Amino acid sequence: MPTNLLRNRPKSATEKPGADAKRRAAATPLRIVLTAGRISIRAELLDTLTARRIAQALPLFSTAETWGEAVHFELPIESGRERNAQLTAERGELAFWSNEDRVIIAFGATPISRPGEMRLPAPCNVFARALDDVSLLKTVRPGEKVSLKLDRG
Repeated sequence: MPTNLLRNRPKSATEKPGADAKRRAAATPLRIVLTAGRISIRAELLDTLTARRIAQALPLFSTAETWGEAVHFELPIESGRERNAQLTAERGELAFWSNEDRVIIAFGATPISRPGEMRLPAPCNVFARALDDVSLLKTVRPGEKVSLKLDRG
């Protein structure tokens, strides 16, 4: 039997031809674009329940608020706290604050941070990692429009 037929052959009687390609496509992380004021940052969604809920609801729109060196905004998404929720963030992480239904992106110290950390207001679900420099969010002012959309680029 030719090799290309063996590669494309279903693994079981119930699996359809081409299912492997669909599985690989599903494993490719979705990318989103966060726009706040005049700043746009691309991010890659992680494989979490919160990320899936946000992806299903896109596009989303809100209004920016600031808290120390962090930007946060409310979303009409509900997701409970996940087991791996974090109280501190690493640069570039987008987190969902489930108590308040808000996304929070820390790019430096928050008012409750200890030296050398970016402390969040409560344990938050990290749902994405920024592909661009989140320190650009320093220029975002309270009241500016925010959007989360699927990255089509």
